[in-house]
Amino acid sequence: MSDLPPDLPRLRTLETWLQLSLDRVRQQIADAEKRHAEVAARLPPAPPPDWELELDLSKHPSMVHVGGCTMGGKGFRSRPVSRTDALRLLCVDRLEACPYCRPDAELGVLD
Repeated sequence: MSDLPPDLPRLRTLETWLQLSLDRVRQQIADAEKRHAEVAARLPPAPPPDWELELDLSKHPSMVHVGGCTMGGKGFRSRPVSRTDALRLLCVDRLEACPYCRPDAELGVLD
């Protein structure tokens, strides 16, 4: 037994009501997303991390950068690392230091 009306006119009425309700919900979602975007646009950007690890296209570590270096990988090709990790990557793992921002000089580990 169905909880829906059996006749076509009432089913069409219900369909129209559901469509209008769905349209209202979608409009509310769009308004909420717009408000969220406006608030996010007013917030200051997050400061860059102190140290960054650049990943190559296969997501393997390739180079260490000072945070905010414009020569480093962007987005998915970069991740923040701690000072300890940056030192380990440069000294133990012998990863390359960016020749532009010189994280090895900043960390005091020049060869």
